[in-house]
Order: sequence, then C-alpha cells, then structure tokens
Amino acid sequence: MAGSPPLSVAERIERLELPFEASGYDAYGTSRRALERAFRLLEPWYRHYFRVRCHHIERIPPKRAILIPNHSGGMGIDAALLICACFFELDPPRLAQGMADRFLNRLPFASLIASRTGQLTGLPEHAERLLNDERLLLIFPEGVAGTAKRFWERRRVYDLPTGFLRLAMKTQSPIVPVGILGAGEALPTVLNLKKLGQWFGVPYLPVTPYLLPFPLPARFDFYFGEALHFAGTGNEDDSVIGEHVRKVKSAIESLLEQGSSGYRVL
Repeated sequence: MAGSPPLSVAERIERLELPFEASGYDAYGTSRRALERAFRLLEPWYRHYFRVRCHHIERIPPKRAILIPNHSGGMGIDAALLICACFFELDPPRLAQGMADRFLNRLPFASLIASRTGQLTGLPEHAERLLNDERLLLIFPEGVAGTAKRFWERRRVYDLPTGFLRLAMKTQSPIVPVGILGAGEALPTVLNLKKLGQWFGVPYLPVTPYLLPFPLPARFDFYFGEALHFAGTGNEDDSVIGEHVRKVKSAIESLLEQGSSGYRVL
C-alpha cells in the first residue's frame, strides 16, 4: 500500500507547537504567514538542489533541547537547511529557533525577516526564555569564524565557547550534537575579503574558485547524535564546564568522521 502523501507546508505550519495568537504572531514576534512563505521558498532548495539527508533526526527530544552543530559554508546555508530539516522531517514538525548574528541588525530588512521567522538576536536572555518555553534552540558556537572556514578546513571543529553549556545546565536542557557535511562543498571558500565585506555591512565576503559566492548543488548530510545531559546549575568552575564542552566537541567530531566515510558530494 502506498504511503500517505507528504504534508504541505501549510499543513505543517498548522501542526507546529507554537501558540500563535489570533493576529498570526506568537509572543516572540514569529509570524505564521512569514514562516509559510519562507518554507515554501526553501523547500525546493532543501529537497531538490541540496538533496538533504537526515540521519537519526528522531534523536531530537520532543520538548526543550539545544542543537549544537559544526559550521562552515561561507554564508550560513547550513543553518537554513537545518531549520528546514526540523520542519520537514520531524513528526510533529518543529521550528528550530536560532540565535542570529548581531550584524544582521545592520542590514536592511534582515533583522525583521529573521525575527518574523523565529530567529532572534543572540542574547542570553532570549535563549533562556525560549528554552523555558520548551522550544528547540539552534546554536552554532563557532559563529562567524565557522562560516569563514576555507575549503580545506571545512570539517575541522574549532574550540567551542562555554556559554551554550552553561545555558544548557541552567535550564536543564539536553544538547543534541549535529555533524553537518556538505556546506564546505556547496560554497568552497578559498579566501575571505574582510574589508570589502565591511562595505556591505557583513564580516566578510567569501571568494570561491569560480569567484562568485553562489552555492553549488552539493548534497548535505545531517548526522544527529544522542542527546547529552549535564547536571548542574551552570555556575560551576571553568574546568568543569570546559570538560563538558570538550565532550560536545568530541561528539560532533565523531559524527563528522563517521559520516565522512560514506559521504559523496553529488
């Protein structure tokens, strides 16, 4: 017997566990209409251009959790596709809400678009509030340094800051490590032009072997690890927090290593 047809974007929006008010907005300013438009736009890129594959996405807990992935690819394509994965592959669908880089506030309309689709400026109080409301939080601890990785560094995981770990402990939120393969292949950066980027209000402009920063149709693979739980208050000594952070980093590296053995670009 043939399976049921996949749910449409509108049907998935209806199943999101977000308390939209009659106006179509939630308490954070997330817009039902903006989400529907965004996912309609992203769906063909997710399904047909990048042909995303998810491995063990069911490991994401049904309530509050923090996704901690590696980062590469020049312009945050991996973030958009990971948000799509949680929306299109989970049942019920979930909205992964990221902590957007603050430079977006300087770009025309970018801050408004981000907030209307549930992506908030990376302030600790925003992240804590989301978790206390049982949301799914997406944090790229490598930040801009991660997206700026050059092609030969694409599978390296930089040392991670400790803020996300303290947040997880304070809110008693599980951490799900995620290994992402494909971002560095989609936008194979060989050079970053920082001064030119500043003219456009961004940290840098990536340069590829074909010059234009337009992504190639490389396949993306998302590898989700087992949820990690850390007991404590988040006020522990740096040595304790640092050891926990190294465990998360090691989990991401292990996922990348396992995935790389069978990864194909096209």
